[in-house]
Amino acid sequence: MEFTASGAPAATGCAPRICLVTMGCAKNEVDSAAMARRLAAAGYRIVEAPDGADVIVVNTCSFIQAATEESLEAIFEAASLPRVAAGDASIVVAGCMPARYGDDLADELVEARAFVPCSKEDDIVEVVASLAGPASGDAPSDAADAAGPVFSYVKISDGCDRFCSYCTIPLIRGRYRSFGYEDIRADAARAVEEGAREIVLIAQDTGRWGQDLPGNRDLAWLVDQLAVELPDTWLRVMYVQPEGVTDALLAVMAQRENVCSYLDIPLQHVSARLLRAMNRAGSAEKFAALIDHIRALVPDVTLRTTLIAGFPGETEDDFEALCDFVAEAPFDYVGVFPYSREEGTKAFDLPDQLDEDEKLERAQVLRDVADTVCGARVAARIGRAMPVLVEGAEEDGQLYGRAQCQAPEVDGVTYVDGGNPGEVVQTVIADTLLYEMEGECR
Repeated sequence: MEFTASGAPAATGCAPRICLVTMGCAKNEVDSAAMARRLAAAGYRIVEAPDGADVIVVNTCSFIQAATEESLEAIFEAASLPRVAAGDASIVVAGCMPARYGDDLADELVEARAFVPCSKEDDIVEVVASLAGPASGDAPSDAADAAGPVFSYVKISDGCDRFCSYCTIPLIRGRYRSFGYEDIRADAARAVEEGAREIVLIAQDTGRWGQDLPGNRDLAWLVDQLAVELPDTWLRVMYVQPEGVTDALLAVMAQRENVCSYLDIPLQHVSARLLRAMNRAGSAEKFAALIDHIRALVPDVTLRTTLIAGFPGETEDDFEALCDFVAEAPFDYVGVFPYSREEGTKAFDLPDQLDEDEKLERAQVLRDVADTVCGARVAARIGRAMPVLVEGAEEDGQLYGRAQCQAPEVDGVTYVDGGNPGEVVQTVIADTLLYEMEGECR
């Protein structure tokens, strides 16, 4: 759970206090930040702690059942706060849950006073005003004087047109739609002005950016344009489907020093038969060829993927082939998820569903294989020199940051012996522990 606040300008006056509780992925963090900015601009005070808030906005995730359950726990936790229980504060449920479950959610979740699905988040000011009354003038934020994060997520599109048979995203977010370049550029520039030294471009399917826009622009053009306009800022692209890895994008990564040579490519499986059942394309042979091609054009690239264990119909041979692929393919990071059977998806009704224990066991076996292989690749960085963006310090004062081969929040950190948050320090990797690295500043 993360409490998200916007750096609103300080001002005088008493305004209703709003707390945003963000569940789920980085895309939800971006949506919460946008809602916080709208509320702050309308004169509401954005606070970090929910116990003193007049309105608690829980921005929910509902991608899989486990995420839905975590979101429900956050809602019930907010409902148990004294001010909410006494009727002096209200809960707004926003994001994926109301988008996925609609009126059924309002009938069941009586703890909430209002529901704001993803498509209606632009209306958050009106919703809050109906509960807490209007606010006038600018209001201070709890984070008004705090330095912004050294990295920031920027969404470049929303929705998805792939309709993978296991995925609820099209049900929640709707059809794919690219955001215009000027809006993306403005979001990135604002983040840089607030202190970000790295911009992470995200979406459900980043590789399709621009296909629905005029002007024959694509993701490679977008990244290159931002790299030129923000030369002192690292740029990273996440969630590029295999079909979105183009030679033009790889060329930008190879040519621009401020574009991280990093690709997060969700493969999900390597069995052609299971991929067809997932409504996806590919095979072990095609993916191996893609990886070889990427490394030929960008030799120092860092590769991450995500895989699903226990999809309906996955045989022991299928699973062994998946483990063998991970053991042999040069991934630096692998995210593993047991298949989650979600109502409303085509895979929900597929035959040969595996039981929960089997899915969990297979996922753990695959994680163990990945840790062995990926840990060795991380250890191979010992002795290499690389720039590290310093992010902060632990409670004991130990500084940490990330190299370009480490995406925020998923790939571990690099501990360093010098520098200040927001600085990029040249570092020699001295040691590693699985995914964490230790570096000595030059």
